[in-house]
Amino acid sequence: MSLFSYQTIKSILFRFDPETAHSIAGLGLRSLAYAPILLRALKNHYFVTHPSIHQKIFGIDFANPVGLAAGFDKNGEYITATPTLGFGYTEIGTITPLPQEGNPKPRLFRLKEERSIQNAMGFNNHGAEYMVKQLNKLYFFDYPIGINIGKNKVTPEERALEDYEHLLHTFKEYGDYIVINISSPNTPGLRDLQNEQFITDLFDMAKTITKQPIFLKIAPDMSSEDAITLCHAAINAGASGIIATNTTIDYSLSRDAKDFGGISGALLREKSYQLFMAIGKEFHDKTTLISVGGIESAEDAYERIKAGASLIQVYSMLIYNGPKMIKEINQGVIKLLKADGYNHISEAIGAKWR
Repeated sequence: MSLFSYQTIKSILFRFDPETAHSIAGLGLRSLAYAPILLRALKNHYFVTHPSIHQKIFGIDFANPVGLAAGFDKNGEYITATPTLGFGYTEIGTITPLPQEGNPKPRLFRLKEERSIQNAMGFNNHGAEYMVKQLNKLYFFDYPIGINIGKNKVTPEERALEDYEHLLHTFKEYGDYIVINISSPNTPGLRDLQNEQFITDLFDMAKTITKQPIFLKIAPDMSSEDAITLCHAAINAGASGIIATNTTIDYSLSRDAKDFGGISGALLREKSYQLFMAIGKEFHDKTTLISVGGIESAEDAYERIKAGASLIQVYSMLIYNGPKMIKEINQGVIKLLKADGYNHISEAIGAKWR
């Protein structure tokens, strides 16, 4: 085993508690910004693109369809390093108007036997003002960036709209798309905002503030009928697309699960896929869909694409498999497209329903 293989790095990081390990990994990624030769070498090794998987969505160039999901880079500190891991785009946040510490520690747990993660972080971040400073450092950095936004924990439900309004104004000149996060299980009352009235009011307001594409991210713990109804409300009010899904609060998935927080990773795969199937069947030809939840192989990604996903995202499975996984997913999707006689990914999106 190479000294610098990901398995070696993982064996060291897994000796630390998960949140400390994340901080150590983050320090390494931030350091890459000061090592341009290493940045180029890593990107040349892991980054995959090809005419068959290159897409222009909302006028934005996505060199490959695999993105880093929100939650990994909460404060926009690893953006420069993200392409070196092989990702075609990144989603930063969740960011709130004011800085907040999040929930009490410990709040991040490994379910190692099931290759999953359980987190109760609670939107810990440095706040919108800090994120703007991070984004201003990028200058001519040409890489798709999504900004995931959420309300502060102390903001009461009846004033939640004000938090999202503030964030939309703050980031209307930044990033390539915005994601409305009302589906995290770790902010009290947040999932209660997953209702038609709030969604309609939110997107009606949003389209008066910015012309950026705005996505709604939904939870996996609702019925397919409720999810479809909610997505219809969002799209009718002006949402540009749907991201499905966030983490699950189905603690029956693991004997070792805590009774709080959200589960992601391999345990989420089937639950997320089944809900995405319902959403894809209904909306694959009506809006842009992004699928996230337990994806770790080209076959996983390709199934989501055929179900209607234009893009996919990963996070927890990166922790278990390393950046080699991103390279293998992209290379595998290219091969699977060719095997099915498709010249471009757009021909495969939603193919399951045609």
